[in-house]
Amino acid sequence: MAEHRAQCPCGQLSVSCNGDPLRISVCHCLACKRNTGSAFSFGATFREQDVRVEGEERTWVRVGDEGSHITKHFCPNCGTAVYGTNDHLPGLVRAAAGCFANLDFPGPPVVSVYHESRKHPWLELRCEPLELNG
Repeated sequence: MAEHRAQCPCGQLSVSCNGDPLRISVCHCLACKRNTGSAFSFGATFREQDVRVEGEERTWVRVGDEGSHITKHFCPNCGTAVYGTNDHLPGLVRAAAGCFANLDFPGPPVVSVYHESRKHPWLELRCEPLELNG
């Protein structure tokens, strides 16, 4: 089983994730843009039981657009948010994909995009479209 390790730039906080991610996604909501300081967030979701956290962390909680409580776990030294949890998605952990820092980490297999109406018009993601059932 593959293990993926994400860590902050100073190396003090890390998460080791066993197996393949359940989902790899991109979000264009304003909160994610502000959190990353970029045009979108890029994250990989794993089962909580497959994630091991090492190092000291601090947390910050915000309320999402649908009313969920999203907890960001960040390094108290360098301030980087390494992973997050959402109380509407219990048992899941979303690690910041950029913290894996390896070029072979997979991109989204499909366009698993949230808040596409807030996407920058110059941004192009090359993936298959996500087919929603229902």
